Amino acid sequence: MYAVIETGSKQYRVTAGDTLKIERLNVEAGQSHTFDKVLLVNNEGKVTVGEPTVAQASIVADVVEHIRGPKTIAFKMKRRKGYHKTVGHRQELTVVKIKEIKI
Repeated sequence: MYAVIETGSKQYRVTAGDTLKIERLNVEAGQSHTFDKVLLVNNEGKVTVGEPTVAQASIVADVVEHIRGPKTIAFKMKRRKGYHKTVGHRQELTVVKIKEIKI
């Protein structure tokens, strides 16, 4: 059984036991979180597609930890003008472990 969920304006295909790095959630580490935006559920070949979400379907996940992603560098410059600027960014992420898919 697997499902497709939407969180942080991104879609993820999940099964029970998966570990995901998603955008930061406002949940303490060690607590559980329920994802209600379930777009698709495949239950042993029986596919249910939501319009836009599947009614009464939810995903229960445990929040493992909050981390920061790898540093990405943005370098700007204009030729012959003496202008150059380096900017770094690290995305705030949450690591979640999927416990179960409820239909």
